[in-house]
Amino acid sequence: MKRKWLCFVLAMLTLTIYPVSAFAADGPTAPDLQIGLDTAFTYLAFILVFFMQAGFAMLEAGSVRMKNAGHVAGKTVLTLAIASICFWALGFGLGFGNGNSFFGTTGFGYGGDSMASSFDSLAFSDVTLNVKFLFQMAFAAVSLAIVSGGMAERAKLSVYIIFGILFSVFIYPVVAHWVWGGGWLAAMGMQDYAGSTVVHLTGATAAVVATILLKPRLGKFNKEGKPVIIPGHNQVFTVLGVIILWFGWFGFNPGSALSPMGGFFGYVALTTNIAAAAGGLAALVASWLYFGKSDIPAMLNGVLAALVAITGACAFVEPWAAFVIGLVAGAFTFMTSQWLERAGLDDPIYAFSVHGIAGMWGAVSTGLFATPELVKTVGIGQAGLFYGGGVHQLGVQVLGVIGTFAFVAILSFVFLYIMKLVSGIRVTEEEELMGLDISEHGTYGYPEQMKLISESESQKK
Repeated sequence: MKRKWLCFVLAMLTLTIYPVSAFAADGPTAPDLQIGLDTAFTYLAFILVFFMQAGFAMLEAGSVRMKNAGHVAGKTVLTLAIASICFWALGFGLGFGNGNSFFGTTGFGYGGDSMASSFDSLAFSDVTLNVKFLFQMAFAAVSLAIVSGGMAERAKLSVYIIFGILFSVFIYPVVAHWVWGGGWLAAMGMQDYAGSTVVHLTGATAAVVATILLKPRLGKFNKEGKPVIIPGHNQVFTVLGVIILWFGWFGFNPGSALSPMGGFFGYVALTTNIAAAAGGLAALVASWLYFGKSDIPAMLNGVLAALVAITGACAFVEPWAAFVIGLVAGAFTFMTSQWLERAGLDDPIYAFSVHGIAGMWGAVSTGLFATPELVKTVGIGQAGLFYGGGVHQLGVQVLGVIGTFAFVAILSFVFLYIMKLVSGIRVTEEEELMGLDISEHGTYGYPEQMKLISESESQKK
């Protein structure tokens, strides 16, 4: 029954997306149906990835204090709009257009399928270019959402706008071109199926640079320099956000097959889910051993970290390796998040640990666990160290991680530091204390509750 419903949905999407006029008078040919089916499948994957923005909004809003919840949720829509426009105008061309080893030089101001000759790097699939654009745009938006999460509760709204534009034009598309657009890392055979490096490490690196330059939130560290817990206002929101993201990841990873034919997308979904489950359990156990209590936010971050790690490796590794990758990602992310916080880094949603550290591990893991059979199926790179491939693929993966981190960190620092000198990137102390909902937007996300809190504080005074 489920299979019949899936076939029905794909058929309806095919008729919607692929013009009926394109079919021959005597009915659709086999190639017509293949194009329509692949395009419908990829469009469905785009919808799932796009819906991940709802997960980010819930996760981040729940992870901050009530006085900043509306601001944090609202900026998710803001950054989504910025990524959409910038990727259409310049990002798609820079990332996937024909060009050199570092960036594309064609396809700017994307105008539709007629521009297919400008995007040779995407010619491997028969999916219509319009849907390929939407799918890749959704990936760019996810990367920018990761950046903005690291700035929560003290960055000016203008920073999200200005740096969002710069990131979407000059940073993300360049890295995407290196790996997916025919750039120098693609030529070396770097394996990054759905973006552990391109999407997650890129966004997390920019986020940690912003976090360092913004400095910690007021009250995050006491006089002795020890971190003070600043709990989010709604743990239920964070749980729902992670479930939405986990759900959306089935468009992120399996959808990167760009076709339902052969069922390979199902294998990718399998390894993705195994890793996510292992990561959540590993982080929960790690938190119990560390705190003496099982920490729910730690478990949630463990799930996300494992999803990040398996994103690059999901098509190259066996299920047992996916379990190991997720297990290591969940436990290691918890440990690094605690260490970084004790070192003085105030990362409200642990963006660098979850997306950066886990993204690095995910990239390196294919150099260890990639099997010859799956490498042949995907057609990228070589087998990993544990499958007789030697250190070549591992070296390529490590080089890709180092190159991406260095490029994104340097450019992010330059952009943000100039902004800091010219106009400032952090709100005033008074604005931070009253909350960004009221200081940046003139109203609270929870007006009734915040009114009661304000009245209670006034009575105490």
